[in-house]
Amino acid sequence: MCKTMRGVCLVILASCGAMAQSADEQLTFEVASIKPAEPMVPGKMMMGSRGGPGSADPGHLTYSNLSLKNLLVNAYGVKAYQISGPGWLDSTRFDVVAKVPQGATKEQVKVMLQNLLKDRFKLAVHHETKDLPMYALVAGKNGPKMKESPEDPPPPAEAGGPSDGAPKPPEPADMAKTMGRVSVGPDGTINLPKGFGPKNGCLMMMMAGPSGLKTHMQCSKQTMAGLAEQLSNQMDRPVTDMTGLTAKYDFNLDFAPDENRMAAMMPAGGGAAAFCHDVSAGPGMPGPKSDGPPETVSVPPLPAAVQEQLGLKLEQKKGPVDLIVIDKMEKTPTEN
Repeated sequence: MCKTMRGVCLVILASCGAMAQSADEQLTFEVASIKPAEPMVPGKMMMGSRGGPGSADPGHLTYSNLSLKNLLVNAYGVKAYQISGPGWLDSTRFDVVAKVPQGATKEQVKVMLQNLLKDRFKLAVHHETKDLPMYALVAGKNGPKMKESPEDPPPPAEAGGPSDGAPKPPEPADMAKTMGRVSVGPDGTINLPKGFGPKNGCLMMMMAGPSGLKTHMQCSKQTMAGLAEQLSNQMDRPVTDMTGLTAKYDFNLDFAPDENRMAAMMPAGGGAAAFCHDVSAGPGMPGPKSDGPPETVSVPPLPAAVQEQLGLKLEQKKGPVDLIVIDKMEKTPTEN
């Protein structure tokens, strides 16, 4: 009797599991198009996403100029360093436009993107955990050099509900106008026009010149946990906040990005907006003013910049990381 009951229970559980799996497999976009991305143009947003649940346009979702690794990051809700697969995942880029079913949630959209990649790229994955290099963000010997953020003024009486405070990226047309007022200092720092930076979070800009790429990160009311996440995105490794600092800070950070990781970098989920601009100026748009000869500019790599400019330190260590391992994926999608 007992064995029979156990057998019945197992059959029911197995059936429920099959039903759940079938439900996930049925989560798909109403319509979806995948096309190879056009080459990136200086002065325009490099890459990103817009629309979908929680946005002003929940019924449509657009991914612009994203690598296959970027798409996998969005589909599985992980960091780029958690995707283990062939090198071309970083370099092969696509534009994806999809129509989202009415009432779909953000989590359901992730499953829809997973199913789209499985259908169009024949994706197959498995999960595993490995000990990998990572960093601990700690306070430097002489303490932080950052400025604590001032308290927020009380909201006006007529104001509506609370805002999420997330930085809102400018439109490309506004960005093009702004780039003409950006200046580059003799030490390689990128100076944004007054009032252009974020009110809460980080804005990131990349500029290319004769001496290579330079990245400027401007942060306002940033926590150390938030900074650790930004650094993790840039370094393609986990970064854990161990500073013990609980305040919010305003600061600028200028560094030379790792060009080997540039293709995998994007702003999604990190609270940052990323733009690129060539200091030699794109067609029809003035380049930023330079306060010194660009060929003499030397910008430190990220770990050195964090220590010199912020008074913090990145210490290397190892720890377990959950990975999504690509077992199979075609480089070219099937026809739309």
